[in-house]
Amino acid sequence: MMNPFALSFLIMLAFVLAELLILKWMRQTPVPWIDVIFNLNSGHILMWVFRGVEVAAFALLLRHVNLHIVDQWRVAAQWAFAFVAWDLCFYWMHRLHHKIPLLWAMHVVHHQGEHFNLSLGVRNSWYSSLTNFPFIAILAVLAVLGVPLEIFLVVSSLHYTVQFYNHNALVNKSGILDRCMVTPSHHRVHHGTDKRYINRNFGVTLLIWDKLFGSFQSELDGVEMRYGMKGMTPTHNPLLASNGKLFTWLRARFPRWQSRGTFHVPELFIGIGGVILFGLVIYYVNHEAALAGAQQVILFALIFAGTLALGGLSDARRWGAIAWVAIALAMPLLFLLWYGARDAWGMVFLGLLLAHGLDGARRLWWPVAAGTRA
Repeated sequence: MMNPFALSFLIMLAFVLAELLILKWMRQTPVPWIDVIFNLNSGHILMWVFRGVEVAAFALLLRHVNLHIVDQWRVAAQWAFAFVAWDLCFYWMHRLHHKIPLLWAMHVVHHQGEHFNLSLGVRNSWYSSLTNFPFIAILAVLAVLGVPLEIFLVVSSLHYTVQFYNHNALVNKSGILDRCMVTPSHHRVHHGTDKRYINRNFGVTLLIWDKLFGSFQSELDGVEMRYGMKGMTPTHNPLLASNGKLFTWLRARFPRWQSRGTFHVPELFIGIGGVILFGLVIYYVNHEAALAGAQQVILFALIFAGTLALGGLSDARRWGAIAWVAIALAMPLLFLLWYGARDAWGMVFLGLLLAHGLDGARRLWWPVAAGTRA
């Protein structure tokens, strides 16, 4: 049986893919596979680890410095307080990420996406969880006040679900909800590049904070909605995306390496590889506790390396193609043959990865037949 965290990842992936298919069918919108795959694999494997640290810290505070105020209230009052307080905390955390240069240097990855869809909702820097310290510091107050851990987990999950939904490209206006809640229309404004939209609409669920603190802006008629960051060199490599702006802030030179030629593959090839890799992220989340120490570390490292290889492949780098083929062939052989993985989910996705790696090898070593070399 799949654990709740892995199940939530699977549902998220299903909604992302379903939205892309609906957009292609209803609006004839081409699927931006390279952008989508970067969004899915930009930092989720690392965020999973840091999310655990956040929950563990909250539980530790509850155990040792709990004043037992909130947990003495009626259950309904505990839920209501936690829901509103968490939303207020996130509003200010998000606003600080747009105001403080160091935090913005990492949060900017989320705003580099040039297509507004559900996958954008999971696009993040490697360090996004670490930059939540202002948020965690405020949330620490909730632990000290005695908000129960199970309520904290459910409430935060509800807010993150709303945040994910607010990145969808299918909903235009939300009627009466546009007056009291953050909706896709309001969040499009937050991602818009028009000067009237910059640094607006920081809320995640309730609209009251933007209106109360003067940061609200409704979507304007006649203003073309564009996304992304002006003046930034586009890259789909999470290594460069997560560190380039940070090095600029530190006034340091980011290391560069010379590519030994370019290598182009169809976007759908990258799309299929990225979905398979995210399936293995779900596998990791579901089996983390059952994996032996070495197995856990190796699987984590290979998935992480896979995100870098796909990034290089998306940037048409030959080293990305070579690395992806090596990882796509090594991971299934290692876990199916050496470690003897036999559960259905693992066998299916590792088998798909092996097939994808073999196709990549065909494209790499027989480029004329495959038609992939620029």
